[in-house]
Amino acid sequence: MSANNTIISCKNLWKIFGPNAGSVIEDVASNGITKQELLEQTGHVIAVKDVSFDVHDSEIFVVMGLSGSGKSTLIRCMNRLIDPTRGNIYIEGTDISEMDKDELRELCRHKMNMVFQYFGLLPHRSVHDNVGFGLEIRGEHGDEKEIKIDQALEQVGLKDWAKSRIHELSGGMQQRVGLARALAGGASILLMDEPFSALDPLIRRQMQDEFINLRSEVKQTVVFITHDLMEALRLGDRVAIMKDGEIVQIGTPQQIVSEPADEYVSEFVKDVPRGQVIAVRSVMERPAVVVNIEQSLKETLATLQKQDTTAGFIVDESRKYLGTVTTFDVEAAIESGATQVSELVNLDSPCCPPTTTLDECLQLVAEHDTPLAVVSTRGHLIGIATKTALIQSMKTDAGNGNGNGH
Repeated sequence: MSANNTIISCKNLWKIFGPNAGSVIEDVASNGITKQELLEQTGHVIAVKDVSFDVHDSEIFVVMGLSGSGKSTLIRCMNRLIDPTRGNIYIEGTDISEMDKDELRELCRHKMNMVFQYFGLLPHRSVHDNVGFGLEIRGEHGDEKEIKIDQALEQVGLKDWAKSRIHELSGGMQQRVGLARALAGGASILLMDEPFSALDPLIRRQMQDEFINLRSEVKQTVVFITHDLMEALRLGDRVAIMKDGEIVQIGTPQQIVSEPADEYVSEFVKDVPRGQVIAVRSVMERPAVVVNIEQSLKETLATLQKQDTTAGFIVDESRKYLGTVTTFDVEAAIESGATQVSELVNLDSPCCPPTTTLDECLQLVAEHDTPLAVVSTRGHLIGIATKTALIQSMKTDAGNGNGNGH
């Protein structure tokens, strides 16, 4: 295994459908036979071909590919809804291919949830009872169960709809019920197979935004499957592009767009408007100085000088973003006799949600000297984006690397 923050690790994973799947792997690997040639010669179908990648803690890892690329088979191998022909899948260091049925059932009940395109909601049950269905299956009852349901409904904005029936909800709201059910289970890993693809474009965009904002509050490791490149670039911390069962490139959204690994990826991204597609969450970084509203000005000045930065980002005890403060303002305030940061909050400093596009961000920072604060829907500071980083990320010239991850 690699780094300590690796949650999922796929190693040389193969899935071939056919009566003698194991015996044809060597022919494919050694002779370079294509997917179409194998089908014509042996009747076997290569769904996943020698795939390896790691997914890190709290990462959204998006697998993008067209129909027949193997992406849905891949995600089903990751929880053994489909057994791989060869290779290993490790969940937090444990090889799930060695698990018996009981161990696998416990993994899927408590640690890893699967979210499909159609959530399979129960029409005769209320929203509340649909969200709690998975908890019932696990044998949970009483106050603890109710707390989990209430938290999940609040997270997806459906607390006021708890008593409603499924048929009373719009398509987007029904998707949120399914998402709440997955969240209520408390699983640290979510496997999502095209969960928004059946929605109308406008509702789909709203669900993407809600999911990104939700992810800033709920730290889960997510593997997300999609056939939509724009969706992949908006949602993914990293994106894997699949073709004919193979991963042809793994990289950040910026790498995928500006450093395509081959002609196949280049064709996909050639018309992508970077500034309109790539979200600030892809380029944001940790703020050098986070200042608590209760701090003294002298303590704040010392911190700013120590970090060699001119701007600090002010938050309250819950890390809710309040504004910025600069070294110049702190020094001037100290000279005038002020003592507390609370006397000096700059409420005019720019901020935005993590889904904001690079084009929109550049407009926000154009007239400001301080970096852009990135905040969640609840107003919590989750990162910053400097003007330099935004401009740099807009450049379209390819670098030396290809972003390949295997």
